[in-house]
Amino acid sequence: MTSVAAAIRAVLVEGDPVEKVRRARKAARDWRLGRLDFAFDVAMPDCPARPVEPELLPPKYMPKRRKGGSERGRIALIHALAHIEFVAIDLAFDMAGRFGAGFPRGFTDDWLAVGADEAMHFALLDRRLRALGSRYGAMPAHDGLWEAASETAGDPLARLAVVPMVLEARGLDVTPATLARFEVVGDEPGARILRRILSDEVRHVAVGARWFRWRCDQARIPPVATWQTLVSRHFHGALKPPFNDSAREAAGLTRDFYAPIALP
Repeated sequence: MTSVAAAIRAVLVEGDPVEKVRRARKAARDWRLGRLDFAFDVAMPDCPARPVEPELLPPKYMPKRRKGGSERGRIALIHALAHIEFVAIDLAFDMAGRFGAGFPRGFTDDWLAVGADEAMHFALLDRRLRALGSRYGAMPAHDGLWEAASETAGDPLARLAVVPMVLEARGLDVTPATLARFEVVGDEPGARILRRILSDEVRHVAVGARWFRWRCDQARIPPVATWQTLVSRHFHGALKPPFNDSAREAAGLTRDFYAPIALP
């Protein structure tokens, strides 16, 4: 029987977006149906494969997106979101493949399910881009999204603190305003996708927060203080308001975690 680690690695080393989505869905389905062995017998790559396009630029060199409700502006925004979801596939699968051996089986259950969600999100956004006459890869994207994974590759607690509990939680903060922009201009197909993503991301942040607390409980260390220390050490950015406090709380990420170290 193929190991779950081998199936995860096959997702990470695939750069073609269509094939990566297919492999991600297959790995999650095979795991759910008991077709993969709970074994971590192969190493994860240091960096996942990437397609030839989009061109990846440092964040500071990314062109500024136009504000407003123009179709061109929405295409650029959807492209940026598609890139986030594309990288999120790898973040979820790497979480399971790199750290799954040190956690109960439910950890792998959760992160492969998250990875399948991210693959679905990417596919929906790419389909929307094509409906608008564009495609994923038609515009540049920034290459900073994997930095958090590289920074925390040796520490599962740090990875949980930064990726789901900072980066994905930020999506909870900004997506409602983006959704409102789509609704104002009558882009109901785009708005429907964003509603689905927002709903799923609450659950994804909850997965991260739950396993973070579990790991802290196992180590008998305080979750809030530990999270603040790890974020200060490994997240090279600032926690900026406004925060979607209700969505964060629904995900188990309460204000006592982030408010003391956020910008005023």
